[in-house]
Amino acid sequence: MKHLFLLILLVIPGLNISLFAQNNDADNLLYQILQKHPEFFKRINNSPDSFRVQIIYTQINRNKKNKPSFKEFGYRLNDSEYFYPASTVKMPIALLALEKINELGIPGLTMNSIMITDSASDSQDFVYNQPNAMDGAPTIANYIKQIFLVSDNDAFNRLYEFLGPDYIQQKLKAKGYPDAIIRHRLQVSKTLEQQLRTNPVRFYDTAGNIIYEQPAQISKGKFAETNIALGKGYMKSGNLVASPFSFLNKNRIYLQDLHHILQSVIFPNITKRKSRFRLTEQDYAFVKKYMQIYPGESDTPSYDTSYYYNTYCKFLLQGSERKTLFPQVKIYNKVGDAYGFLLDVAYIVDEINQVEFMLSAVISCNTDGIFNDDKYEYDSLGFPFMRDLGIAVYNHELMRKGKLPIIK
Repeated sequence: MKHLFLLILLVIPGLNISLFAQNNDADNLLYQILQKHPEFFKRINNSPDSFRVQIIYTQINRNKKNKPSFKEFGYRLNDSEYFYPASTVKMPIALLALEKINELGIPGLTMNSIMITDSASDSQDFVYNQPNAMDGAPTIANYIKQIFLVSDNDAFNRLYEFLGPDYIQQKLKAKGYPDAIIRHRLQVSKTLEQQLRTNPVRFYDTAGNIIYEQPAQISKGKFAETNIALGKGYMKSGNLVASPFSFLNKNRIYLQDLHHILQSVIFPNITKRKSRFRLTEQDYAFVKKYMQIYPGESDTPSYDTSYYYNTYCKFLLQGSERKTLFPQVKIYNKVGDAYGFLLDVAYIVDEINQVEFMLSAVISCNTDGIFNDDKYEYDSLGFPFMRDLGIAVYNHELMRKGKLPIIK
């Protein structure tokens, strides 16, 4: 399998602190990077619209006091071009779950409190234990670990039920993401009405005493319809339906929003106060740890590394490679893949070579235009694109002049 050639160059100190975004034209840095490597990106370069590619790249510069500043570049960013965000919506939900615990301010209620999810109807699941946890106890902490380590859907669903879609909408709007819509669980078949009904939840201390009890809720929020239909057909009950596939009432969040949410976690002190999540220093350290480490580095929950290989949730720089291509590089990220869309939102840092940057991308891997047929080109198109894009931008960073050292 071909790879972009890795360049290792010396970093020359300096500083650049401007902030801007560029459109898709010959002066666009991301456009230039893609054009520079036709052996890897020719297919994308020839028809970026058909692959619905969007990319954001943020250069990070530090001054003599180690304060970071940002210079942002965009490629084909378009809020009106819908993509299904898949598992990337798990990132803001994990952050909001911690924020809600902090807001409740109930003595003894923490991310490690036992969380029992009950049911208020036959269509709802109940969860009394968590098999992957060492003690079998379901907790917000364990759910967040699973979300970032292996992108667990059940873990997301439990946090979605704890928060409720109204709380999610209200909080994201207040933080500057008014168009974000997260209104359904993942990988479960439910009606829209069932998705907007959330389970009763109870939290217990180690002695079995109830710390906090939240009744079942019915959403009263008003959500914009994602009245989008894509492709030319879809599979239903084993039969091909020859009409575009509807994403009506599906989740939606823009790539810029995901990118800036991650940026607010990595650089909270540089983020406007209203856009920050209400997290403690311990919360930030916890989230960043599990964003970055591999499944095999986790004791609890523990995973079979023959399936959940180290780079299982690291698309940029890695693609689907099971071998860690850049062992000195740390990647703090959240990936997603569903309905042929492949995404990664990442902060990438290499302290040895003094490189740090943010990179987020989405690509559609459904070239035949048929949805729900499980014939998406993740392996032949999506993963190689993510790997090579990450490497191309990483190489550009290695050659970039005028940076001061990273001080951690």
